[in-house]
Amino acid sequence: MPVRIAVGEDSLIVREGLRQLLAADPRLQVVAVVGDIDSLSDACDSEQPDVVITDIRMPPTHTDEGIRLATELRERHPDMGVVVLSQFSDPIYALTLLDRGSDRRAYLLKERVHNRAELTAAIDAVVSGGSMIDPKIVEELVRTRSQVERSPLNDLTAREREVLSEIAQGKSNSAIAESLFLTKRAVEKHINAIFLKLGLADADDVSKRVKATLMLLAETGLRVGEPG
Repeated sequence: MPVRIAVGEDSLIVREGLRQLLAADPRLQVVAVVGDIDSLSDACDSEQPDVVITDIRMPPTHTDEGIRLATELRERHPDMGVVVLSQFSDPIYALTLLDRGSDRRAYLLKERVHNRAELTAAIDAVVSGGSMIDPKIVEELVRTRSQVERSPLNDLTAREREVLSEIAQGKSNSAIAESLFLTKRAVEKHINAIFLKLGLADADDVSKRVKATLMLLAETGLRVGEPG
């Protein structure tokens, strides 16, 4: 039996290119080719494909429709494989895709699509219950992990990280003391230790807080105003 595939891609050129690429493989059967996420979702229910190939960004919002559909299909069709195609090498998308498990999920950069072997390898992986992540994404994850491991933030104690998180929210020393049930003097000692460990002891007071905050945001991805 051929592997039944539904394709979702808002670019007509890419969509038709995928159709032709897949049709050239006798092991594959394209059962639906659509241009928006709602149509693709409907095709998943009506056609019951073995694999869904979806762009990461599709109408109506052009944000993360493909990722969200992959998450929904975990509940609606748990045995359905999903191959997400993206032009973005940011590993956060891949991590989100795999958040509820890596089985039957693949993430490929669109630059791989012209190589049918790459695409069919991803299809074979998800059909068999496995997963596949683009090598460039893996490299980026390793690079990011290495940066985190070398970060001076790793030298902070748990309490110092709590204090730094409070600093990142723009709180004064008094407000931090109240929030963490510490004396103001204790907060000052923790802050001095933080600045020393982060190599900021020689900066002026305002610059210290700003630079320490930026270091925390760069590592964790938090936005100002979010709790740590």
